[in-house]
Amino acid sequence: MTLDTAFTTTEEHELLRESVRALAAERIAPRAAETDATGEFPWEVYKDLVASDMHAIHIPEAYGGAGADAVATAIVIEEVARACGSSSLIPAVNKLGTVPLILSGSPELQERYLRPCAEGTAMFSYGLSEPEAGSDAAAMRTRAVRDGDSYVLNGVKRWITNAGVSKYYTVMAVTDPDAGARGISAFVVEDGDPGFSVGALEQKLGIKGSPTRELYFDNCRIPADRIIGAEGTGFKTALATLDHTRITIAAQALGIAQGALDHATSYVKERQQFGKPVAEFQGVQFMLADMAMKLTSARQLTYAAAAKSERAMAGNREDDLTFYSSAAKCAASDAAMDITTDAVQLLGGYGYTRDFPVERMMRDAKITQIYEGTNQVQRVVMARELLK
Repeated sequence: MTLDTAFTTTEEHELLRESVRALAAERIAPRAAETDATGEFPWEVYKDLVASDMHAIHIPEAYGGAGADAVATAIVIEEVARACGSSSLIPAVNKLGTVPLILSGSPELQERYLRPCAEGTAMFSYGLSEPEAGSDAAAMRTRAVRDGDSYVLNGVKRWITNAGVSKYYTVMAVTDPDAGARGISAFVVEDGDPGFSVGALEQKLGIKGSPTRELYFDNCRIPADRIIGAEGTGFKTALATLDHTRITIAAQALGIAQGALDHATSYVKERQQFGKPVAEFQGVQFMLADMAMKLTSARQLTYAAAAKSERAMAGNREDDLTFYSSAAKCAASDAAMDITTDAVQLLGGYGYTRDFPVERMMRDAKITQIYEGTNQVQRVVMARELLK
């Protein structure tokens, strides 16, 4: 394994960053606190992202998308997350839900579902986890039984991001219960399919503007042509998808951390204690230096992983993509938790109140260590890759 993480963004990447940052400052940041307080999905932000073609910027041009590379997609997610963690899950989850189609879907299926997502008329979610199959996703129990020209699905999916607002769902289900992971297949389920419903909102610590619900399949009948790839290839597609989309969670973590560092830096330069700005105290400077060091390191790793993801999508062999995507997600989310916690500390009592955004950022950062594979699981994945 070659551990080469050097990466430099292009001029186009930085111009994109400026554009997203301006949109986030004007349209997203002013709504972030209200989104967190109400727990309502930020539909106005979604409209703004659609108008700017940033809601699903990764979708190929052939299907009406912007065709942005993986680094550009990470930058969009990062800059939106810098203003609002909940809103950053719009481009992130659209990518999560559609990458299985991009990797394994037939041209007909891609045309049918990627184009509406690119146009902003539909969002995608991803159904892998279950009540008894989280980290051990291969233990899923949701079944899909072939019945003529249809599949009939029965089961439950849990922790589904943007469930209830998405129109389409990529769902993994067991088609051959005797084949283990090789008996899992992937399907597209549509909102409104008979026998499909969503559960109540989960009451969460953070990212409250992004709904999380269960998915229920009660003799849910879907056309057989909605299978993604061949029967039995679903789990392989799921793992390949996560190799690409863990990087989006790393990007979300970077944005949350950057937002917290920006607020903390601004605050300590203005806050006076003992007759001088708090920023002049060496202890505070050391904290800021450590925060920036962790963030910069995680960003380099994340962008390097994104570049590998892009090359893999283009058909190049990237044997260490799994390691890099897990390392980026783990490093960025751990850094985000550290940085946001230190930001609260630097603001003192104010940091603990909702008058400042850092307490929200700390709550939002926590989930990045958990979803798309806990950081404990990421360390298992990295170790396995090293020991191959």
